[in-house]
Amino acid sequence: MENIVLKVKDFSAYYGDKKIVKNINLVIKKNKVTSIMGPSGCGKTTFIRCINRMHEVNVDARITGKIFLHDNNICEMDPIIVRRKIGMVFQRPNPFPNMSIYDNVIAGYKLNGIKLKREEFDEIVEDSLKKAGLWYEVKSDLYRRSTFLSGGQQQRLCIARSLAMKPDILLLDEPTSALDPIATKHIEKLIEALKENVTIIIVTHNLAQAGRVSDYVAFMYLGELIEFGKAEKIFTAPEKKETEKFLIGKIG
Repeated sequence: MENIVLKVKDFSAYYGDKKIVKNINLVIKKNKVTSIMGPSGCGKTTFIRCINRMHEVNVDARITGKIFLHDNNICEMDPIIVRRKIGMVFQRPNPFPNMSIYDNVIAGYKLNGIKLKREEFDEIVEDSLKKAGLWYEVKSDLYRRSTFLSGGQQQRLCIARSLAMKPDILLLDEPTSALDPIATKHIEKLIEALKENVTIIIVTHNLAQAGRVSDYVAFMYLGELIEFGKAEKIFTAPEKKETEKFLIGKIG
């Protein structure tokens, strides 16, 4: 099907003998926002770390099943290529503290040894910062270290750093959990704008946030995908009892 960018088939993830993510089947549509909800410890973060091959950085980690980016099994791709095509932004802003704003944005190119002309890098920096809604706030400070930025600005810088690699998918792992309400609002507006250019998968424990930003919602519980569908339907008429209990605060 043409507008599917990611397909997950019979996918499980383990730490040692412990099965954390259990037999997930899921499709992610292009240029949509899909929220993954569920109580703490239900496997949400482990699952999205598997989507860009971060899970396997742990020595005792293993997986079964398949994840396809377009028609390519990501487990058969070079993990560096996977991480270029599937960017990730974490809970806490993590810009490189010893780098300037400019160098933070193009860090992926430098770390991968990708050489471009200065004017090409200039264009990437400006375009990425504009997409992240940060350009007009920092354009006169591009060569200052990123540590002077507020938490919300640092998180948008991390989003710009991911966007600079022109990914197909952007994974956001509770990207506003360390931010104040105003910075959170900025990020949510940004998510809405970004889906024109990139498919977004966001892990959030914040039900109101999921309701505001999502086109589709996946509810996970105890490592299993309990329910998946259009956000409006999940929030107003969930099919599964566990989903309903989670939405009214009886689970989690």
